[in-house]
Amino acid sequence: MIHQCLIRAATAVSLSFALAIGAGAPTVAQETPIYSGKDRFHPVTAANGMVASQEAVATRVGVGILEKGGNAVDAAIATGFALAVTLPRAGNLGGGGFMIIHKADTGETEALDYRERAPAGATRDMFLGADGEPDNDKSRFSGLAIGVPGTVAGFAAAFEKHGSGNVTWEDLVAPAIALAEDGIAVTPDLSASLAARITRLSKDPATAAIFFKAGLIPYVPGETLKQTDLAATLRLIANKGAAGFYLGDVAEKIAAKVQEAGGSMTIADLADYKPVWRDPVTGSYRGYEIASMPPPSSGGVHIVQILNMLEAYPMADFGPNSADAIHVMAEAKRRAYADRSKYLGDPDFAKVPVKGLTDPAYAASLAETIDMKTATDSKDVAPGNPIPYESNETTHYSVVDKDGNAVSNTYTLNFSYGVGLTADGTGVLLNNELDDFSAKPGAPNAYGLIGGTANAVEGGKRPLSSMSPTLVFKDGDLFLVTGSPGGSRIITTTLQVILNAIDHQMNIAEATAAPRVHHQWFPDEIRIEEGLSPDTIRLLEARGHKVEVKNVMGSTQSIMKVGGLLAGASDPRQQGALTAGH
Repeated sequence: MIHQCLIRAATAVSLSFALAIGAGAPTVAQETPIYSGKDRFHPVTAANGMVASQEAVATRVGVGILEKGGNAVDAAIATGFALAVTLPRAGNLGGGGFMIIHKADTGETEALDYRERAPAGATRDMFLGADGEPDNDKSRFSGLAIGVPGTVAGFAAAFEKHGSGNVTWEDLVAPAIALAEDGIAVTPDLSASLAARITRLSKDPATAAIFFKAGLIPYVPGETLKQTDLAATLRLIANKGAAGFYLGDVAEKIAAKVQEAGGSMTIADLADYKPVWRDPVTGSYRGYEIASMPPPSSGGVHIVQILNMLEAYPMADFGPNSADAIHVMAEAKRRAYADRSKYLGDPDFAKVPVKGLTDPAYAASLAETIDMKTATDSKDVAPGNPIPYESNETTHYSVVDKDGNAVSNTYTLNFSYGVGLTADGTGVLLNNELDDFSAKPGAPNAYGLIGGTANAVEGGKRPLSSMSPTLVFKDGDLFLVTGSPGGSRIITTTLQVILNAIDHQMNIAEATAAPRVHHQWFPDEIRIEEGLSPDTIRLLEARGHKVEVKNVMGSTQSIMKVGGLLAGASDPRQQGALTAGH
């Protein structure tokens, strides 16, 4: 748990480091309208493009692609491949995610769904034990938990449709190959994360051979970690595109590993995987336009739904993290997460009432049930009826190029290092993403989220997600690129960055560092980071809220466009993040 004063100190260190090593033309903080004398934290600024990611080496890779003439999509792909090497607990080839892409020349914004899919052999009750109740070992730590990976296919689809043409596919994969083959310097963050998970990761000989020295001795900071099998897989991808991953030797080894661990994935499941282009979920908030990820992510729907409810309240007058602001946020989140439990799932398999859930009139009907003086008991909150209105380890990064093209990308293995299994001879860590399905209607998943039949397990289906890559516009111009990891807390973390920027007029560094609060219907509590006033907590408790101080939430990587400058901030809650521009 990080005390707020430590958050402030970490922010200063993180941002100063980013300023010092920005690639290309100097990345210089200036006294501009981006921040004023009242602000405690200053963002990184640049004029010609910016990358914000959770890992410094990967950020520099992305900036290097921008300097070679690549656009935001090119840089995002290169950053993603690099993260698969440098941030193995979340960056990945063996997982999947979501990407929001904005093309400045046409004004078009698209959503790319490269979420993992259940193998064709998946069945509705496969995560239940003999007693008919959810078996967490099956859904989290066995081959049954592994979804068909989508990352490589997603990156290939984005490059084919929106790459600049100034750099080749091989150019985008080459930095990751070099990092895997030559080795990376183990950071304190990587060393600590591997040591903390040695029990789980050492159960698989293939994983242990990569991430620990002989005798299961952990790597210490400063040592070199080489991933030669991963380098070979990346080289196949560079030479053959997505086919290098989904066909042939790599696909055969992935399927074999999954089956060995008790899953049903076949080489046909891998060969059949396709990402999906979707229309973003859109909405408006106080004159700003929101574009976020549609189902099978719940992120965009509920960000817009909560903003719709909050627009009825004077959030700016309440002030950031005041008792009134936190109370109304908690009440709005409580109602949105209740709806999530019933209505959200893969739109290719279930009817998801997106229009109804994001309709301002529906939000107004929910807001009418909020009492500003008293907390609602979650047992008294059921999913609403939007139909009449119908007409924990992930990583996020943001990229904007010199032309104003933007990418907001969130991808994951689900748990840190996924299921903990590596496909032998490939270096590819595998996900445990299928735990995001509802093993049984009404049963919570690993993040405490309750789901219903819309998110039941089915072959070929994508599990529901909370990932929320988001773009915000003002009068049609790009204003903010943001997103976060954090499991069930992704939605509320991303929401608060938006609120801090719009309602509370914070610069992006301030908006990032501010303490976060979370409510998700059940458990019926307001989860907070340290840093809130004890008086505020007492006022919330007096209204009937249960307030729990827990670990910090999220790791936002955000870029704000102000005038002719880009201003970025990496979240100080995670070590090693970097925002840099040129």
